Amino acid sequence: MRNLWIFINRYNAFFLFVIFFTIGIMLTVKNNAYQRSVTFNSTNEVVGHAYEKLNIFKKYLNLGDVNDSLAKENAKLNTALIALKNIDSAKNTVVKDTANHVQYTYLAARVIKNSVTLRNNFITINKGSADGIESGMPVISAGRGVVGHIRDVSAHLATIESLLNKDAKISVSIKSTKALGSLVWGDRNSDYRKAFIKDIPNHFQVKLRDTIVTSGFGSFPPGIPVGTITNRGISTGDNFLTIEINLFNDFSTLQYVYVIKDKLAQEQKALESALPNEQ
Repeated sequence: MRNLWIFINRYNAFFLFVIFFTIGIMLTVKNNAYQRSVTFNSTNEVVGHAYEKLNIFKKYLNLGDVNDSLAKENAKLNTALIALKNIDSAKNTVVKDTANHVQYTYLAARVIKNSVTLRNNFITINKGSADGIESGMPVISAGRGVVGHIRDVSAHLATIESLLNKDAKISVSIKSTKALGSLVWGDRNSDYRKAFIKDIPNHFQVKLRDTIVTSGFGSFPPGIPVGTITNRGISTGDNFLTIEINLFNDFSTLQYVYVIKDKLAQEQKALESALPNEQ
């Protein structure tokens, strides 16, 4: 306390100047219309700028919630889009309740762990059996590129066997010719931006930059984009071609994915399990 009093006593002239200067400014602003207007305008500008910066900071803090909300909304829109695509255009169909008739629905999930440099890469998401996730469900990205299949599921988490996995194999087709093939990644390849299409019959005309999509044979809905052709004729010495493609998905930057629920998956599985095994 004594030191504070000594400090104030030593600089009392400065403090008196600040006090009287502030009083003078206040009296000038109060009794002169022009100075009052200038002061208020300047103050409003400074305060407005401060609030603007504060709002930007608040928006930045809320980006996670905003992204979650947008991902959920996109899932609903993708579900509605699939429903519209599945309407038979040859019939006069009136859709009264598409939620009861759609085969595929989308569930948004956030990526919490991902790898792209291993021979067998996996992704962990923040949804699990409590959200209706089951093993084997197909997964795509926000840009609707193929990601992989659900592998293991707990109550609130699930792992995805990424397309970047030596065991991954997905039925795809060339969009322009409908030629079927098998999408694989790990065969002599470690680039997360590339993959290969095998078993394309060599009598098909293959064009560079043509689009590869899912065929609909398997768990993925038809027409999901996969990538574009960059090498159209890697000969394997038989009647089939192996094609190199650039993947649409950048697996190193995945933040959100969509798990696809097929309403008919269990029915199809049960029906096919009743078929006799080939000898």
